[in-house]
Amino acid sequence: MLIEIKIPVFAESVTEGTIAALHKKVGDAVARDENLADIETDKIMLELPAPQAGVLVELTVAVGDTVTSQQVIGKIDTAASATAAVQAVAAEVGVPANAIGFGTAVAPRADGETLAMPAAKKLAAETGVDLAGVAGSGRDGRVLKEDVAAAAAKPAAAPAKPAAAPVVALPVGDRPEQRVPMTRLRKVVAERLVQSQQTNAILTTFNEVNMKPLMDLRNLYKDKFEKAHGVKLGFMGFFVKAAVHALKKYPIINASVDGTDIVYHGYFDIGVAVGSPRGLVVPVIRNADLLSLADIEKQIADFGKRAQEGKLGLDELTGGTYTISNGGTFGSMMSTPIINPPQSAILGMHSTKERAVVENGQIVARPMMYLAQSYDHRIIDGREAVLSLVAIKEAIEDPARLILDL
Repeated sequence: MLIEIKIPVFAESVTEGTIAALHKKVGDAVARDENLADIETDKIMLELPAPQAGVLVELTVAVGDTVTSQQVIGKIDTAASATAAVQAVAAEVGVPANAIGFGTAVAPRADGETLAMPAAKKLAAETGVDLAGVAGSGRDGRVLKEDVAAAAAKPAAAPAKPAAAPVVALPVGDRPEQRVPMTRLRKVVAERLVQSQQTNAILTTFNEVNMKPLMDLRNLYKDKFEKAHGVKLGFMGFFVKAAVHALKKYPIINASVDGTDIVYHGYFDIGVAVGSPRGLVVPVIRNADLLSLADIEKQIADFGKRAQEGKLGLDELTGGTYTISNGGTFGSMMSTPIINPPQSAILGMHSTKERAVVENGQIVARPMMYLAQSYDHRIIDGREAVLSLVAIKEAIEDPARLILDL
């Protein structure tokens, strides 16, 4: 029985994806739920599981191809052996079984038609390439999709789709250059950042926070905390708590613009920017106001781990009413973070450095961190922006405020 392989249903805000990697080829045996391909979307990398066990007998896409939700990209024969399955599909599409990679010899087609894979025929029809003039690089001279793409790229022909692999140009001399296509994620990030700059009236207010009280508290309880909750006690959990504390006092910071309306959110979904091999992603801690410090730290640790593995879900990367970005992880001393639309504000954390400060008339060394809060001046006035950042500062410098809700 032939089973269609369909692209998974994308999230509502995602319209298409790109084939980033193929893990199986025609003729391979596959197990149920085995990953056939990696699909890069605007937000995450998706896996394409095999719908049934069997033999992959048809595949109509290549690495770099754009695909849409529920698009059929191949077929699996659930009943036949590898050889028999390929023979069945070969008969269906009018191509000798040997042309798909099995058997010992290929007899010329009686009608003189060029031997070509179905995907190659499809691409040839789309690009206007004459298969009769294409030299096949496949087994027994069959024409592959890559052969058609190469023919289409020749002068006076339709331009071929850019390859997924980096294109490296090495000019004469010692000044090499490398041209690499943006990943889908990078392109979307670029578009959203430009959109944010063009749409929002962005201003940034700064402050500095003395990290000593929080560092002392962490050093005092970190071992007991990890033993009790099974997760390390970091600083980000406190900043999430401090941000929620400030957003409750100044609800406009947690609001967003929708046309000519201001939408006040009665919940606190805090995005935490984390790095991944594919770039920056912002998973969201839902209802952060209802979570304990331990619950927040567990979510942050889990997000960080799965971001590195590329296993964050689309639902975890959408929404959010406020974002926290920690450039200090990479050594940043000061920056002006860009708002993540449709949010209206974002907090930037930075490196903690020993600096000379004045306390009670005495110059002392304290571990200080610069804070930056960018905000949309269309709906947030300077007063609320400054006071909300001060509220975060005060909560970090006196963690008891978070317990007493002061």
